[in-house]
Formats: sequence, structure tokens, C-alpha cells
Amino acid sequence: MTLFRMAAFAALVFATSAQAADMAFFVKNLRKEAVAVELFSRDRETVWPGNDKVFLIDPGSQKSVPLTCNQGEHICYGAWVDGNDQISAGVGPDNDQPCDNCCFICVEHSTETIDLVP
Repeated sequence: MTLFRMAAFAALVFATSAQAADMAFFVKNLRKEAVAVELFSRDRETVWPGNDKVFLIDPGSQKSVPLTCNQGEHICYGAWVDGNDQISAGVGPDNDQPCDNCCFICVEHSTETIDLVP
């Protein structure tokens, strides 16, 4: 491959790669039970925190969840009562439930609030 082709290929790769953004979700558990929360990308197969882990939030408490996502990426939350995934919110534990207000767009240095109510 000539030097010119290598430079053109590198420019193409960098031009089409997604720009990473750091943002946060502020999750408030207003329930009387602990809840498990996962965040799901709608644009790629990515789950936060990933590796079969969840963000566990105690009753009446709150947690700031920082993450790195792709600028403009759609991220939805799934939450459920710890130990009982039949009681869920957002897209649920399997990212397969419809929702009206559970998705957000990844924007650099932004914070979105999620209120988990009874």
C-alpha cells in the first residue's frame, strides 16, 4: 500500500469513527425496595455497567452513574425491583419493553435524571 493510500485510509477511519462523550445519569430510587438498573445503547450492542453486573440502588437513595458513550447515541434505562424483575420500569431488565420517557441522547458533559417511583 502506498503512503498516499495509507494516509487516505487513516483519514477515512478517523472521519467515520464516533466521537466519545462523557456524561452521567443521576438515578433516584424513590421506592421502598432496592432496584437494579442497567443502561442500554439503542445504536450498538453496549450495556452499562456490562459484564452481567447492575447498578444497585438502595431504597430512598440516589446514585450518580458516569459513562462514556458515543456523541448522539440513544441510551435507555431498564430498572427493576432487586430480586423481582416482574416489577420493572423503562425498557425492563431485558431491554424489550416499550417506554415513552426512558431514553436519552448522549451529549458531552450532560447529566440526565432518572426518578424511579413506586
